Amino acid sequence: MLIYFNESLAKLYFFGAFFCFLHQVVVVSGDKKTFEVLKACAYFVGIEVFMRTTKGSVSYEASKYLVVLFAMIGMFYRGVSGKAFPYFIYLLLLVPSIFVASTTLRYDANFRTNVAFVLSGPVCLGVAALFCYDKKVSSKQIQAVMLYMLFPLIAHMVYNFFYTPDIKEVITSTASNTAASGGFGSNQVATVFGLGMFVLTVRFFMKSPTLTLKILHISLFAFLSFRALVTLSRGGIYAAVIAVIAFLVIYYGYVNTRKRNQIAQLLVLFCLSIFAIWTYTSIQTNNMLDKRYANQDALGREKEDVSTGRVDLFIEELEGFMSSPFWGIGSSRAKDLRIETKGHGLASHNEISRTLAEHGFPGVVILMILIFVPLYYRSQNKKNLFFYAFLCLWFATINHSGMRIAMPAFIYALALLNVTHEKRPLHRKQLKKPAV
Repeated sequence: MLIYFNESLAKLYFFGAFFCFLHQVVVVSGDKKTFEVLKACAYFVGIEVFMRTTKGSVSYEASKYLVVLFAMIGMFYRGVSGKAFPYFIYLLLLVPSIFVASTTLRYDANFRTNVAFVLSGPVCLGVAALFCYDKKVSSKQIQAVMLYMLFPLIAHMVYNFFYTPDIKEVITSTASNTAASGGFGSNQVATVFGLGMFVLTVRFFMKSPTLTLKILHISLFAFLSFRALVTLSRGGIYAAVIAVIAFLVIYYGYVNTRKRNQIAQLLVLFCLSIFAIWTYTSIQTNNMLDKRYANQDALGREKEDVSTGRVDLFIEELEGFMSSPFWGIGSSRAKDLRIETKGHGLASHNEISRTLAEHGFPGVVILMILIFVPLYYRSQNKKNLFFYAFLCLWFATINHSGMRIAMPAFIYALALLNVTHEKRPLHRKQLKKPAV
Protein backbone atom coordinates (compact mmCIF):
# COMPACT_ATOMS: atom_id res chain seq x y z
CA MET A 1 0.00 0.00 0.00
CA LEU A 2 2.80 2.43 0.91
CA ILE A 3 4.55 1.68 -2.40
CA TYR A 4 1.39 2.71 -4.30
CA PHE A 5 1.50 6.17 -2.71
CA ASN A 6 5.28 6.48 -3.00
CA GLU A 7 6.91 4.20 -5.57
CA SER A 8 10.40 5.31 -4.51
CA LEU A 9 9.86 3.05 -1.49
CA ALA A 10 9.97 0.08 -3.87
CA LYS A 11 13.76 0.33 -4.13
CA LEU A 12 14.02 0.47 -0.34
CA TYR A 13 11.82 -2.62 -0.18
CA PHE A 14 13.98 -4.42 -2.76
CA PHE A 15 17.33 -3.63 -1.14
CA GLY A 16 15.96 -4.30 2.34
CA ALA A 17 14.80 -7.75 1.27
CA PHE A 18 18.10 -8.46 -0.49
CA PHE A 19 20.34 -7.62 2.47
CA CYS A 20 18.03 -9.39 4.91
CA PHE A 21 18.08 -12.65 2.96
CA LEU A 22 21.79 -12.36 2.12
CA HIS A 23 22.57 -12.03 5.83
CA GLN A 24 20.47 -15.09 6.65
CA VAL A 25 22.04 -17.18 3.88
CA VAL A 26 25.61 -16.31 4.92
CA VAL A 27 25.18 -16.43 8.70
CA VAL A 28 23.10 -19.58 9.15
CA SER A 29 25.08 -22.80 9.50
CA GLY A 30 24.72 -26.50 8.88
CA ASP A 31 21.74 -28.13 7.22
CA LYS A 32 19.67 -24.96 7.51
CA LYS A 33 21.77 -23.33 4.77
CA THR A 34 19.81 -25.09 2.00
CA PHE A 35 16.50 -23.97 3.48
CA GLU A 36 17.63 -20.35 3.76
CA VAL A 37 18.85 -20.31 0.15
CA LEU A 38 15.52 -21.69 -1.05
CA LYS A 39 13.59 -19.09 0.96
CA ALA A 40 15.68 -16.27 -0.49
CA CYS A 41 15.20 -17.53 -4.05
CA ALA A 42 11.48 -18.04 -3.47
CA TYR A 43 10.96 -14.52 -2.17
CA PHE A 44 12.64 -12.89 -5.15
CA VAL A 45 10.69 -15.12 -7.52
CA GLY A 46 7.49 -13.86 -5.90
CA ILE A 47 8.60 -10.22 -5.86
CA GLU A 48 9.96 -10.06 -9.43
CA VAL A 49 6.94 -8.78 -11.39
CA PHE A 50 5.94 -6.44 -8.56
CA MET A 51 9.38 -4.83 -8.68
CA ARG A 52 9.20 -4.56 -12.47
CA THR A 53 5.82 -2.86 -12.12
CA THR A 54 7.05 -0.32 -9.57
CA LYS A 55 10.60 -0.02 -11.00
CA GLY A 56 11.99 -1.08 -7.65
CA SER A 57 14.70 -3.51 -8.79
CA VAL A 58 18.15 -2.49 -9.97
CA SER A 59 17.63 -4.14 -13.37
CA TYR A 60 14.85 -5.81 -15.33
CA GLU A 61 16.37 -9.28 -14.83
CA ALA A 62 17.45 -8.69 -11.21
CA SER A 63 15.42 -11.56 -9.72
CA LYS A 64 16.95 -14.09 -12.13
CA TYR A 65 20.44 -12.87 -11.25
CA LEU A 66 19.66 -13.07 -7.54
CA VAL A 67 18.34 -16.62 -7.82
CA VAL A 68 21.63 -17.49 -9.54
CA LEU A 69 23.60 -15.65 -6.84
CA PHE A 70 21.86 -17.33 -3.91
CA ALA A 71 22.05 -20.75 -5.58
CA MET A 72 25.80 -20.31 -6.17
CA ILE A 73 26.30 -19.30 -2.54
CA GLY A 74 24.38 -22.43 -1.58
CA MET A 75 26.56 -24.59 -3.83
CA PHE A 76 29.70 -23.02 -2.36
CA TYR A 77 28.67 -24.03 1.16
CA ARG A 78 26.64 -27.20 0.52
CA GLY A 79 28.21 -28.58 -2.65
CA VAL A 80 26.57 -30.15 -5.71
CA SER A 81 25.28 -33.69 -6.15
CA GLY A 82 27.41 -35.75 -8.53
CA LYS A 83 24.17 -36.98 -10.09
CA ALA A 84 23.39 -33.44 -11.26
CA PHE A 85 25.99 -33.63 -14.08
CA PRO A 86 23.30 -33.43 -16.84
CA TYR A 87 22.71 -29.83 -15.81
CA PHE A 88 26.41 -29.04 -16.27
CA ILE A 89 26.02 -30.37 -19.80
CA TYR A 90 22.82 -28.32 -20.17
CA LEU A 91 24.64 -25.10 -19.24
CA LEU A 92 27.53 -25.87 -21.60
CA LEU A 93 25.09 -26.47 -24.46
CA LEU A 94 23.82 -22.90 -24.08
CA VAL A 95 27.24 -21.48 -25.00
CA PRO A 96 27.44 -22.23 -28.77
CA SER A 97 24.38 -20.06 -29.49
CA ILE A 98 26.27 -17.04 -28.13
CA PHE A 99 29.06 -17.51 -30.69
CA VAL A 100 26.52 -18.06 -33.47
CA ALA A 101 24.68 -14.88 -32.40
CA SER A 102 27.90 -12.89 -32.68
CA THR A 103 27.81 -13.55 -36.44
CA THR A 104 24.05 -13.50 -37.11
CA LEU A 105 22.65 -10.57 -35.08
CA ARG A 106 22.13 -7.25 -36.84
CA TYR A 107 25.02 -4.79 -36.73
CA ASP A 108 22.96 -2.21 -34.80
CA ALA A 109 21.58 -4.75 -32.31
CA ASN A 110 22.77 -4.53 -28.71
CA PHE A 111 24.58 -7.86 -28.46
CA ARG A 112 24.93 -8.03 -24.66
CA THR A 113 21.38 -7.08 -23.73
CA ASN A 114 19.77 -9.18 -26.46
CA VAL A 115 21.69 -12.33 -25.54
CA ALA A 116 21.27 -11.74 -21.79
CA PHE A 117 17.51 -11.32 -22.24
CA VAL A 118 17.00 -14.75 -23.81
CA LEU A 119 19.67 -16.68 -21.86
CA SER A 120 19.17 -15.29 -18.34
CA GLY A 121 16.14 -17.55 -17.83
CA PRO A 122 17.77 -20.79 -19.06
CA VAL A 123 20.95 -20.04 -17.06
CA CYS A 124 18.83 -19.33 -13.98
CA LEU A 125 17.14 -22.71 -14.43
CA GLY A 126 20.44 -24.55 -14.89
CA VAL A 127 22.10 -23.06 -11.81
CA ALA A 128 18.99 -23.52 -9.64
CA ALA A 129 18.67 -27.14 -10.82
CA LEU A 130 22.34 -27.81 -9.98
CA PHE A 131 21.80 -26.52 -6.47
CA CYS A 132 18.47 -28.24 -5.81
CA TYR A 133 19.22 -31.65 -7.30
CA ASP A 134 18.80 -34.26 -4.54
CA LYS A 135 19.10 -31.66 -1.76
CA LYS A 136 17.23 -32.86 1.32
CA VAL A 137 14.41 -30.70 2.66
CA SER A 138 11.49 -31.65 4.85
CA SER A 139 7.87 -31.55 3.69
CA LYS A 140 7.31 -28.72 6.15
CA GLN A 141 10.23 -26.76 4.68
CA ILE A 142 9.13 -27.04 1.05
CA GLN A 143 5.70 -25.71 2.02
CA ALA A 144 7.42 -22.84 3.83
CA VAL A 145 9.39 -22.11 0.65
CA MET A 146 6.11 -21.85 -1.27
CA LEU A 147 4.79 -19.53 1.42
CA TYR A 148 7.76 -17.21 0.88
CA MET A 149 6.76 -16.96 -2.78
CA LEU A 150 3.23 -16.07 -1.70
CA PHE A 151 4.05 -13.17 0.66
CA PRO A 152 5.18 -10.67 -2.03
CA LEU A 153 2.38 -11.82 -4.33
CA ILE A 154 -0.16 -10.73 -1.72
CA ALA A 155 1.56 -7.32 -1.54
CA HIS A 156 1.42 -7.14 -5.35
CA MET A 157 -2.28 -8.01 -5.29
CA VAL A 158 -3.03 -5.23 -2.78
CA TYR A 159 -1.10 -2.77 -4.96
CA ASN A 160 -3.25 -3.72 -7.95
CA PHE A 161 -6.44 -3.12 -5.97
CA PHE A 162 -5.25 0.41 -5.23
CA TYR A 163 -4.06 0.94 -8.81
CA THR A 164 -7.38 -0.08 -10.40
CA PRO A 165 -10.15 -0.16 -7.78
CA ASP A 166 -12.95 -0.03 -10.39
CA ILE A 167 -12.46 -2.70 -13.03
CA LYS A 168 -15.53 -1.69 -15.05
CA GLU A 169 -13.89 1.61 -15.99
CA VAL A 170 -10.86 0.06 -17.71
CA ILE A 171 -12.16 -3.12 -19.37
CA THR A 172 -13.90 -2.29 -22.63
CA SER A 173 -12.72 -5.16 -24.84
CA THR A 174 -11.59 -8.78 -24.62
CA ALA A 175 -7.91 -7.92 -25.14
CA SER A 176 -5.52 -8.51 -22.23
CA ASN A 177 -5.59 -5.39 -20.09
CA THR A 178 -2.52 -3.56 -18.77
CA ALA A 179 -4.52 -1.13 -16.62
CA ALA A 180 -6.23 -4.00 -14.79
CA SER A 181 -2.78 -5.56 -14.29
CA GLY A 182 -1.38 -2.70 -12.22
CA GLY A 183 0.09 -0.88 -15.21
CA PHE A 184 2.41 -3.68 -16.26
CA GLY A 185 2.34 -6.61 -18.71
CA SER A 186 -0.79 -8.67 -18.16
CA ASN A 187 0.92 -11.90 -19.23
CA GLN A 188 3.53 -11.73 -16.48
CA VAL A 189 1.06 -10.52 -13.84
CA ALA A 190 -1.39 -13.33 -14.59
CA THR A 191 1.47 -15.84 -14.54
CA VAL A 192 2.70 -14.95 -11.05
CA PHE A 193 -0.84 -14.58 -9.72
CA GLY A 194 -1.51 -18.05 -11.12
CA LEU A 195 1.45 -19.24 -9.04
CA GLY A 196 -0.18 -17.63 -6.00
CA MET A 197 -3.45 -19.40 -6.76
CA PHE A 198 -1.62 -22.72 -6.82
CA VAL A 199 0.18 -22.06 -3.52
CA LEU A 200 -3.07 -21.01 -1.82
CA THR A 201 -4.78 -24.15 -3.12
CA VAL A 202 -2.04 -26.25 -1.54
CA ARG A 203 -2.42 -24.40 1.75
CA PHE A 204 -6.22 -24.68 1.67
CA PHE A 205 -6.07 -28.47 1.34
CA MET A 206 -2.96 -29.18 3.43
CA LYS A 207 -2.49 -26.33 5.90
CA SER A 208 -6.00 -25.40 7.04
CA PRO A 209 -6.71 -27.43 10.19
CA THR A 210 -9.02 -24.76 11.64
CA LEU A 211 -12.07 -22.96 10.25
CA THR A 212 -10.25 -19.63 10.57
CA LEU A 213 -7.39 -20.81 8.34
CA LYS A 214 -9.83 -22.28 5.82
CA ILE A 215 -11.62 -18.93 5.55
CA LEU A 216 -8.31 -17.04 5.34
CA HIS A 217 -6.87 -19.21 2.58
CA ILE A 218 -10.03 -19.36 0.46
CA SER A 219 -10.50 -15.58 0.85
CA LEU A 220 -6.95 -14.86 -0.30
CA PHE A 221 -7.47 -17.32 -3.14
CA ALA A 222 -10.61 -15.45 -4.17
CA PHE A 223 -8.93 -12.02 -4.15
CA LEU A 224 -5.86 -13.26 -6.02
CA SER A 225 -7.95 -15.18 -8.56
CA PHE A 226 -10.06 -12.08 -9.20
CA ARG A 227 -6.99 -9.95 -9.92
CA ALA A 228 -5.57 -12.70 -12.15
CA LEU A 229 -8.80 -13.09 -14.13
CA VAL A 230 -9.33 -9.37 -14.74
CA THR A 231 -6.00 -9.16 -16.57
CA LEU A 232 -7.82 -11.15 -19.30
CA SER A 233 -4.54 -12.98 -19.90
CA ARG A 234 -5.37 -16.67 -20.09
CA GLY A 235 -1.98 -18.40 -20.00
CA GLY A 236 -1.28 -17.92 -16.30
CA ILE A 237 -4.77 -19.14 -15.39
CA TYR A 238 -4.49 -22.26 -17.53
CA ALA A 239 -1.07 -23.04 -16.04
CA ALA A 240 -2.46 -22.67 -12.50
CA VAL A 241 -5.42 -24.95 -13.27
CA ILE A 242 -3.14 -27.65 -14.70
CA ALA A 243 -0.83 -27.47 -11.65
CA VAL A 244 -3.77 -27.56 -9.20
CA ILE A 245 -5.26 -30.64 -10.90
CA ALA A 246 -1.87 -32.40 -10.86
CA PHE A 247 -1.45 -31.61 -7.16
CA LEU A 248 -4.96 -32.75 -6.17
CA VAL A 249 -4.70 -36.03 -8.09
CA ILE A 250 -1.35 -36.94 -6.50
CA TYR A 251 -2.38 -35.73 -3.04
CA TYR A 252 -5.64 -37.69 -3.15
CA GLY A 253 -3.77 -40.87 -4.04
CA TYR A 254 -1.16 -40.22 -1.36
CA VAL A 255 -3.39 -39.97 1.74
CA ASN A 256 -5.50 -42.49 3.65
CA THR A 257 -9.28 -43.02 3.37
CA ARG A 258 -10.21 -40.66 6.22
CA LYS A 259 -8.16 -37.86 4.69
CA ARG A 260 -9.67 -38.54 1.26
CA ASN A 261 -13.13 -37.92 2.68
CA GLN A 262 -11.94 -34.57 4.04
CA ILE A 263 -10.43 -33.67 0.66
CA ALA A 264 -13.73 -34.49 -1.07
CA GLN A 265 -15.62 -32.18 1.29
CA LEU A 266 -13.11 -29.37 0.84
CA LEU A 267 -13.21 -29.88 -2.93
CA VAL A 268 -16.94 -29.15 -2.99
CA LEU A 269 -16.36 -25.87 -1.12
CA PHE A 270 -13.40 -25.09 -3.38
CA CYS A 271 -15.42 -25.61 -6.59
CA LEU A 272 -18.30 -23.49 -5.27
CA SER A 273 -15.81 -20.73 -4.47
CA ILE A 274 -14.38 -20.87 -8.00
CA PHE A 275 -17.89 -20.61 -9.47
CA ALA A 276 -18.63 -17.58 -7.27
CA ILE A 277 -15.31 -15.92 -8.19
CA TRP A 278 -15.89 -16.44 -11.91
CA THR A 279 -19.46 -15.13 -11.73
CA TYR A 280 -18.47 -12.01 -9.80
CA THR A 281 -15.52 -11.32 -12.12
CA SER A 282 -17.71 -11.77 -15.19
CA ILE A 283 -20.15 -9.18 -13.84
CA GLN A 284 -17.32 -6.75 -13.05
CA THR A 285 -15.91 -7.09 -16.58
CA ASN A 286 -19.31 -6.71 -18.29
CA ASN A 287 -19.10 -10.33 -19.50
CA MET A 288 -15.80 -9.65 -21.27
CA LEU A 289 -14.26 -12.47 -19.22
CA ASP A 290 -16.65 -15.06 -20.67
CA LYS A 291 -16.09 -13.73 -24.19
CA ARG A 292 -12.32 -13.77 -23.72
CA TYR A 293 -12.27 -17.44 -22.74
CA ALA A 294 -14.76 -18.25 -25.52
CA ASN A 295 -12.31 -16.63 -27.98
CA GLN A 296 -14.75 -13.85 -28.91
CA ASP A 297 -14.38 -10.11 -29.36
CA ALA A 298 -16.39 -7.49 -27.46
CA LEU A 299 -19.33 -7.89 -29.87
CA GLY A 300 -19.42 -11.65 -29.42
CA ARG A 301 -17.85 -12.51 -32.78
CA GLU A 302 -15.46 -15.45 -32.79
CA LYS A 303 -11.81 -14.53 -33.34
CA GLU A 304 -9.83 -16.27 -36.05
CA ASP A 305 -6.74 -17.02 -33.94
CA VAL A 306 -7.27 -18.48 -30.48
CA SER A 307 -3.53 -18.21 -29.76
CA THR A 308 -3.37 -14.42 -30.37
CA GLY A 309 -0.47 -14.82 -32.80
CA ARG A 310 1.56 -17.32 -30.78
CA VAL A 311 1.12 -20.11 -33.34
CA ASP A 312 2.61 -17.89 -36.05
CA LEU A 313 5.63 -17.18 -33.83
CA PHE A 314 5.96 -20.90 -33.11
CA ILE A 315 5.93 -21.78 -36.82
CA GLU A 316 8.44 -19.03 -37.64
CA GLU A 317 10.84 -20.38 -35.02
CA LEU A 318 10.47 -23.95 -36.27
CA GLU A 319 11.34 -22.65 -39.73
CA GLY A 320 14.44 -21.08 -38.17
CA PHE A 321 15.38 -24.50 -36.78
CA MET A 322 14.87 -26.13 -40.19
CA SER A 323 17.05 -23.50 -41.86
CA SER A 324 19.94 -24.00 -39.38
CA PRO A 325 19.39 -27.38 -37.70
CA PHE A 326 22.93 -28.02 -36.49
CA TRP A 327 23.97 -24.92 -34.50
CA GLY A 328 20.75 -22.90 -34.76
CA ILE A 329 20.34 -19.26 -35.73
CA GLY A 330 21.91 -17.88 -32.53
CA SER A 331 20.61 -16.39 -29.29
CA SER A 332 17.98 -13.68 -29.80
CA ARG A 333 18.17 -14.06 -33.59
CA ALA A 334 14.49 -15.15 -33.78
CA LYS A 335 13.40 -11.77 -32.43
CA ASP A 336 16.01 -10.06 -34.60
CA LEU A 337 14.62 -11.70 -37.75
CA ARG A 338 11.14 -10.41 -36.97
CA ILE A 339 12.53 -6.87 -36.78
CA GLU A 340 14.13 -7.29 -40.20
CA THR A 341 11.18 -8.92 -41.96
CA LYS A 342 8.13 -7.46 -40.18
CA GLY A 343 9.36 -4.31 -38.54
CA HIS A 344 8.54 -5.44 -35.00
CA GLY A 345 10.58 -7.36 -32.46
CA LEU A 346 8.08 -9.56 -30.67
CA ALA A 347 9.87 -11.80 -28.19
CA SER A 348 9.11 -15.51 -28.27
CA HIS A 349 6.28 -16.76 -26.08
CA ASN A 350 7.30 -20.41 -26.40
CA GLU A 351 10.58 -21.56 -24.92
CA ILE A 352 10.53 -24.88 -26.77
CA SER A 353 10.38 -23.40 -30.28
CA ARG A 354 12.85 -20.66 -29.30
CA THR A 355 15.31 -23.23 -27.97
CA LEU A 356 15.10 -25.30 -31.14
CA ALA A 357 15.46 -22.29 -33.44
CA GLU A 358 18.28 -20.50 -31.63
CA HIS A 359 20.28 -23.54 -30.43
CA GLY A 360 19.70 -26.08 -33.21
CA PHE A 361 20.70 -29.67 -32.41
CA PRO A 362 22.13 -28.69 -28.97
CA GLY A 363 18.61 -27.34 -28.32
CA VAL A 364 17.18 -30.81 -28.92
CA VAL A 365 19.59 -32.22 -26.31
CA ILE A 366 18.71 -29.35 -23.94
CA LEU A 367 15.00 -30.18 -24.14
CA MET A 368 15.69 -33.89 -23.64
CA ILE A 369 17.70 -33.10 -20.49
CA LEU A 370 14.98 -30.82 -19.13
CA ILE A 371 12.24 -33.39 -19.66
CA PHE A 372 13.85 -36.77 -19.02
CA VAL A 373 16.28 -36.03 -16.16
CA PRO A 374 13.55 -35.07 -13.65
CA LEU A 375 11.42 -38.03 -14.78
CA TYR A 376 14.37 -40.37 -14.20
CA TYR A 377 14.96 -38.79 -10.79
CA ARG A 378 11.28 -39.31 -9.97
CA SER A 379 11.58 -43.01 -10.81
CA GLN A 380 14.32 -43.27 -8.16
CA ASN A 381 12.76 -40.96 -5.57
CA LYS A 382 8.98 -40.57 -5.25
CA LYS A 383 8.87 -38.60 -2.02
CA ASN A 384 8.18 -35.15 -3.50
CA LEU A 385 4.41 -34.76 -3.37
CA PHE A 386 4.57 -31.64 -5.54
CA PHE A 387 6.81 -33.09 -8.26
CA TYR A 388 4.20 -33.36 -11.01
CA ALA A 389 2.52 -30.10 -10.03
CA PHE A 390 5.85 -28.26 -10.24
CA LEU A 391 6.78 -29.89 -13.54
CA CYS A 392 3.35 -29.16 -15.04
CA LEU A 393 3.50 -25.54 -13.88
CA TRP A 394 6.96 -25.13 -15.42
CA PHE A 395 5.99 -26.74 -18.72
CA ALA A 396 2.70 -24.83 -19.05
CA THR A 397 4.41 -21.53 -18.23
CA ILE A 398 7.26 -21.86 -20.74
CA ASN A 399 4.69 -22.65 -23.43
CA HIS A 400 2.78 -19.39 -23.01
CA SER A 401 5.29 -16.98 -21.49
CA GLY A 402 8.72 -18.40 -22.26
CA MET A 403 11.36 -17.67 -19.61
CA ARG A 404 10.54 -13.98 -19.20
CA ILE A 405 10.47 -14.35 -15.43
CA ALA A 406 12.41 -16.43 -12.90
CA MET A 407 9.35 -18.36 -11.73
CA PRO A 408 9.41 -21.32 -14.17
CA ALA A 409 13.16 -21.79 -13.65
CA PHE A 410 12.86 -21.96 -9.87
CA ILE A 411 9.67 -24.06 -9.91
CA TYR A 412 11.43 -26.58 -12.15
CA ALA A 413 14.35 -26.76 -9.70
CA LEU A 414 11.98 -27.41 -6.77
CA ALA A 415 10.83 -30.60 -8.50
CA LEU A 416 14.39 -31.97 -8.07
CA LEU A 417 14.45 -31.70 -4.28
CA ASN A 418 14.69 -34.79 -2.08
CA VAL A 419 11.71 -34.28 0.21
CA THR A 420 11.76 -36.10 3.53
CA HIS A 421 8.66 -36.71 5.62
CA GLU A 422 8.83 -36.29 9.35
CA LYS A 423 7.63 -39.23 11.39
CA ARG A 424 5.49 -38.41 14.38
CA PRO A 425 7.06 -39.63 17.61
CA LEU A 426 5.30 -42.52 19.31
CA HIS A 427 4.21 -41.79 22.86
CA ARG A 428 3.98 -45.08 24.72
CA LYS A 429 2.10 -45.20 27.95
CA GLN A 430 4.43 -46.00 30.84
CA LEU A 431 3.49 -49.02 32.91
CA LYS A 432 3.15 -48.32 36.58
CA LYS A 433 5.33 -50.36 38.86
CA PRO A 434 3.30 -52.59 41.14
CA ALA A 435 3.20 -51.42 44.73
CA VAL A 436 5.48 -53.43 47.00
